[in-house]
Amino acid sequence: MRNFSKSSAQFEHADGRSAAASGARGKPVAKIQAPADMEGAADVIDKAFKSSIAHMTKGLSPAGMATKGFSWAAHLALSPGKQMLLAQKALKNNMLLWSHLGDAAMGAKAEPFAKPQNGDRRFSSEDWQKWPYNYLYQAFLLNQEWWQEATTNVDGLSSKDEREVSFVARQLLDMFAPSNGIATNPEVLKTALKEGGMNFVRGAENFAEDFEQYSSGKRPESLDQFKPGEAVAATEGKVVFRNHLIELIQYSPATETVYPEPIFIVPAWIMKYYILDLSPENSLVRYLVEQGHTVFMVSWRNPTAEDRELGMDDYRQQGVMDALDAISTIVPDQKIHGVGYCLGGTMLSIAAAAMARDGDDRFASLTTLAAQVDFTEAGELMLFIRDSEIAFLSNMMWEQGYLDGMQMAGAFQILRSNDLVWSRLVHDYLIGERTGVNDLMAWNADLTRMPYRMHKEYLTKLFLHNDLASGRYMVGDRPIHIADIRAPIFAVGTVKDHVAPWRSAYKITAHPATDVTFLLTSGGHNAGIVSEPGHPRRHYQVQTIKSGDPYVDPDTWQAQAPTKEGSWWPEWHAWLAERSGEKGKPPTMGAPRKGYKVLCDAPGEYIHQL
Repeated sequence: MRNFSKSSAQFEHADGRSAAASGARGKPVAKIQAPADMEGAADVIDKAFKSSIAHMTKGLSPAGMATKGFSWAAHLALSPGKQMLLAQKALKNNMLLWSHLGDAAMGAKAEPFAKPQNGDRRFSSEDWQKWPYNYLYQAFLLNQEWWQEATTNVDGLSSKDEREVSFVARQLLDMFAPSNGIATNPEVLKTALKEGGMNFVRGAENFAEDFEQYSSGKRPESLDQFKPGEAVAATEGKVVFRNHLIELIQYSPATETVYPEPIFIVPAWIMKYYILDLSPENSLVRYLVEQGHTVFMVSWRNPTAEDRELGMDDYRQQGVMDALDAISTIVPDQKIHGVGYCLGGTMLSIAAAAMARDGDDRFASLTTLAAQVDFTEAGELMLFIRDSEIAFLSNMMWEQGYLDGMQMAGAFQILRSNDLVWSRLVHDYLIGERTGVNDLMAWNADLTRMPYRMHKEYLTKLFLHNDLASGRYMVGDRPIHIADIRAPIFAVGTVKDHVAPWRSAYKITAHPATDVTFLLTSGGHNAGIVSEPGHPRRHYQVQTIKSGDPYVDPDTWQAQAPTKEGSWWPEWHAWLAERSGEKGKPPTMGAPRKGYKVLCDAPGEYIHQL
């Protein structure tokens, strides 16, 4: 095993303590040796300068954004027909607004003529239908429509540049939405009049609390009711293996007999593992053990600056292969049902393809949950992933040795800025209310870091170059290909997924030479997966594409796949049961005589690392 005690760059705090000694939340400071030549000095100066800017822009490259903006402006300048169309639309919008203004002035009921986009609930209150707020929000929506037209269908502009410029335009417009102001938001004014301005007092207190929590990196006190090992991550089990990167949890059986083939779950290393073991009533792990499955789960270590050189292959070897070796020892002579969520599903697929290439057939089946193996249509997250952005982000990680959880969370918030940024600011700081917390929100606030090398490799090899789907991803000295996988696959996508769009997750059906059962469930990236039986308003579609069948595009699949009501969990359990043997006696907890003794109770130690 590689020695990770030293990294390629040394880091220490201002008081001389090492980053590890001061705790994971300490901010490591780069200790850069003075370069011997001018070229080296120039490189260090550039990295340090870009790193400082990257902290302010959350990793977005100003040069990259400027290049896209110039490309759009240049192509629009060479399109006089498009300019005429935009001028005509602007004139029409102004006429509509003046007509609307005249009707309102005469006391007539002014019907809205601009409709919010799907999912935009900012102007749904009846208060917005009264003068002058109806005029304000209609003007905003018309302006939004105009900019959507201005940044799309510009002749010669690439589809990627078009999506990026349109996205940036939406973000800028959302900053100035009338819903964000005190005087221009009737709901805020109504609350202020009703409460004598006390909403602003509460809002100031909420802001001070959030600022203190953000500055210190502390876990919000409101989430203390969801402590791991107590209210969440509470399914009984034991840690039976530990290395530098993971703890492996074996969950205690809940039935007298169990299926012989164990289930091995690889969660994402962004956030803590317990998204799949939340409260007892919505824990996927608890559901599985109650159905008679033996379940193992990876709990990832939260890396520090000293782990900066941990790469993707370290995560594969220490996170997947070492765990598989432990499971094969504890439950010998049995194949394993592999399950991967989000990034964990991508990593599990990489490991499975390498195993298939090398003749390792330990997997009985593979299940991917909201995971991607082909990144050609990876959604709006791709807007942040170009050579310019990756280079800029790398400079920020170069200084720190990792990507901080808050920095990653900021990127995801931008993707849904209406819901996760502006609406929250209005609700918490102007109306002065707090949304009640739940277990999913507590998990979402339990942030983790990602090592410099691993995250750079992940963005470059998978998102930017799409090496895995193209047969160029290297494991060892040879490439792997998803098409080598022969174990049957169960892939789950979620309708409202903004992280791994379901059409992207669906692409796994086009690669392996095996049967792929694809299931599309209602909900988003997290809530769609955490969909316990009895959860209201849940439904899903499911259909199997047999090995050798002609390709079915996602829209055709969606049109023809039958819809079923309720949770998708029982459907998946039935699929696993069909591929499992007869139930028998549960295995022992760990295998002490073979080197896998019980180390501690679940949820282990790594989950508590800050």
